[in-house]
Amino acid sequence: MICSLFLSDMMQYPSKLIEEAVEAFSQLPGVGRKTALRYVLHLLRQEESTIKKFGNIFARLKIELKYCKTCFNISDHDTCSICSNVKRDSTIVCVVEDIRDVMAIENTHQYTGTYHVLGGIISPMDGIGPNDLAIDPLIQRVASGAIKEIIMALSTTMEGDTTNFYIYKKLKDFNIPVSTIARGIAIGDEIEYADEITLGRSIINRVPYEKTFTTR
Repeated sequence: MICSLFLSDMMQYPSKLIEEAVEAFSQLPGVGRKTALRYVLHLLRQEESTIKKFGNIFARLKIELKYCKTCFNISDHDTCSICSNVKRDSTIVCVVEDIRDVMAIENTHQYTGTYHVLGGIISPMDGIGPNDLAIDPLIQRVASGAIKEIIMALSTTMEGDTTNFYIYKKLKDFNIPVSTIARGIAIGDEIEYADEITLGRSIINRVPYEKTFTTR
């Protein structure tokens, strides 16, 4: 009885190719097998040229996209459009987790400095340590003497705070201001989900990182 119920819940596919396509789509975050099947069936209704274009775009993502040699932002060139923009203040560096945070901050139109993308945050539970992130290149940028302020704009989670503190300790001997976004971002919130007004004000009203030790 239990076995028959289990089998009735299993999705049966008329083609092995469809099953493999569903399996591929279901690897995406937040995509279940039923949603993946809808995607596959939608693509089947498209012209062959459309499907080929769709596939080629994703193939090119892996082959042609680059990481900025300065800030590790995703780019079409060796230096991203932000780092190469002479109107940006290259002496101020905003440290973020990934490209989604860069996009969120840029959408506020309140920040005119540059960025440093870590590529994640320290998370022992996920097996991510300091050596897995672009922390050493950040220290090297500061050591060059061209940076006047570091803004920590990581998510206000335990992992984000751990990463903040680790980087702060690394930068302490360089005697440059290290600030953090104001707590308009609620504790536990991800930067990418903050509304533009709140995020913009949090950057403008940033505070010295040391002051956060007494407010937690």
